[in-house]
Amino acid sequence: MDATKPGRPSISVPVAGLIGVLGVLAALGAGHLVAGVVGPSASPYLAVGSTAVDLTPAPVKDFAIRTFGTADKLVLLGGMAVVLLLLAVLAGVLSRRGALPGSAFAVVLGLVGVAAVLARPDVGRLGVFAPVVSLVVGVAVFRLLHAKALAAAGADEPSPTGGPSRRSFLVASGAVAASAGIAGGAGQLLAGSADVEGSRRAVGDLTPATRAPAVPAGADFAAEGTPTFLTQNRDFYRVDTALTVPRLRAEDWSLRVHGMVDRELTLRYADLRDRDLVERTITMTCVSNEVGGPYVSTANFVGVPLRDVLMEAGVRPGADQLFSTSVDGWTAGTPTDVVLAEDTGALLALGMNGEPLPVEHGFPVRMVVPGQFGYVSATKWVVDLELTTFAARRPYWIERGWGVRGPIKTQSRVDSPIGLSTVGPGRTVVTGTAYAQPRGIAKVEVRVDGGPWQDARLSAEVNDSTWRMWRVELDLAPGGHTVECRATDKTGFTQPQERLDPVPDGATGWHSIFFTKK
Repeated sequence: MDATKPGRPSISVPVAGLIGVLGVLAALGAGHLVAGVVGPSASPYLAVGSTAVDLTPAPVKDFAIRTFGTADKLVLLGGMAVVLLLLAVLAGVLSRRGALPGSAFAVVLGLVGVAAVLARPDVGRLGVFAPVVSLVVGVAVFRLLHAKALAAAGADEPSPTGGPSRRSFLVASGAVAASAGIAGGAGQLLAGSADVEGSRRAVGDLTPATRAPAVPAGADFAAEGTPTFLTQNRDFYRVDTALTVPRLRAEDWSLRVHGMVDRELTLRYADLRDRDLVERTITMTCVSNEVGGPYVSTANFVGVPLRDVLMEAGVRPGADQLFSTSVDGWTAGTPTDVVLAEDTGALLALGMNGEPLPVEHGFPVRMVVPGQFGYVSATKWVVDLELTTFAARRPYWIERGWGVRGPIKTQSRVDSPIGLSTVGPGRTVVTGTAYAQPRGIAKVEVRVDGGPWQDARLSAEVNDSTWRMWRVELDLAPGGHTVECRATDKTGFTQPQERLDPVPDGATGWHSIFFTKK
């Protein structure tokens, strides 16, 4: 600490920056602690992050998903942390002689948190207490530490061991740092206190009254480079907007079915659990996939036919949209005619691959609608279904420029060899995946270096709502080669060559890879 002008003490730059950081940490810790009581989404840090997700332009979100995959939320939160710390240091440095700049920064930060919490659709009225407490604590801690640091800087005869003012500042700083950590940790524990895993275990076996046909031998070419036909739950792709996974117990869950219906329904988990459950093998696909993208997976889902629930409610004429809402406020709009078609096979899913839904994949209940991209159909942690019109309600992604109806396009990709790899001598086996839910795959063709197309061998078919693997053996000369693939679905449509970005309703184009033959 220094005194640059006689009679006017000034805090040193490192100490001033530290005060700014400690003020922000104290504010965030206090807000997180209160949010652990009133609701995890009320945490100012998470609320601001969720608002940032909502306000991010679609192309930026698409880039984040392509680049970081399921780690995109961690990247966002980490980036926010870095920006906050830099601003906190700046606010502290600007407050070397007076506490006003840092106090103003704490107030602005608190007000941003209040605005973000008030804007969250999944936060109740009590949630505003979290950012308010965060604001008060942030200002109070900053001013307290600033006063102690300024007193230490103005001490007449500082000694090498530090005088009372300096010791007081160091003790206070240590106490603030420890308290912020304890408060944040306690808030995290409180937020996760709901025993969701215990609730999952208590569900027990979800034995379907109607089982899906067994997956036949030869349904994949996993030994030669394709995915296994069924995707293990831990490997199933996950793309959503939730910064933190909602933790909702089955015994606390309910679903409201309302809007343009003859009778409103409220269903509890036990109501679905006690019905005749059905099992269906379904491939799900994300619209964010680039050509050849990884966001496609297959599972055996167990649940209640969504059509049956809607028929019980009685869908009124003119209701062309099923508007679904997640417990965290995310919304999707599914074409009603798709859901009500008898052959669609849409589910309110309770189970996935022989166990209750994993928490990150929607426990207790999610929607699964074959043939529709997830952004219009696959609402996880679903708690509300409203029969309405596309003119009356605009769901989350439609507000951000994506297409209203999201039918899955006919696609194929090369899985093996890996692009830019080197393969050994002898015949080269090329394998891949194709999908066109719910139309089914009729043919996959492959060509090398722009030559003639040749048919690939298809794997054993499971159903039209699942992917299909393919393989081909090629005699290739040593050197570099480019392999392309294209699929034709059972309607006779062949995927087009023209490359289009995922926005607004899914990418198109032929996937190709380049590799070297020894």
